[in-house]
Amino acid sequence: MPRVTLIGYRGVGKTSVAAGLAARLGCGWCDCDVELERRLGRSIADVITQDGEPAFRDAEQTLLAELLRDGDAVLATGGGVILREANRERLMASGTPVVWLQADAATIRRRLAADPSTAHRRPGLTTANPLDEVADVLAVREPLYAMVADVTVDTASQSIDVVVERIAEWLATAEDA
Repeated sequence: MPRVTLIGYRGVGKTSVAAGLAARLGCGWCDCDVELERRLGRSIADVITQDGEPAFRDAEQTLLAELLRDGDAVLATGGGVILREANRERLMASGTPVVWLQADAATIRRRLAADPSTAHRRPGLTTANPLDEVADVLAVREPLYAMVADVTVDTASQSIDVVVERIAEWLATAEDA
């Protein structure tokens, strides 16, 4: 079982926080999107373009089930993992603490615009430009993130190191309870 699972929209810092938190906790970490791309042998954007979003979500669901069952690491999920009810149920029933990393739409847009991998790895989710769709997609997803999260940490105004420390402190407190 993972030590902790990170959820949240793309661009909130899940990968960076996972790496830092794993170092802090002395364990490994896994970025589900990177692992899925490795297993499928192509980018998520390519999978969605060639096979459709349902095929991508099927592969994501299978990987999540495996990693929640067999992993012993910090797990950074894909931003849309919470869209499927089966994934939400699995996250809530896993016994693994779930941390929702959150940022406002303007911060996310700014981070995505600055990320050179956005264009080729992160497909648009609507017909709008990926930077323009952030607020609309967040409005749909935020209640789903809230449903499965044990704690929420805002990443918009804090450094990765501060976010990592806050989560590590919360985990220590949660383990003592």
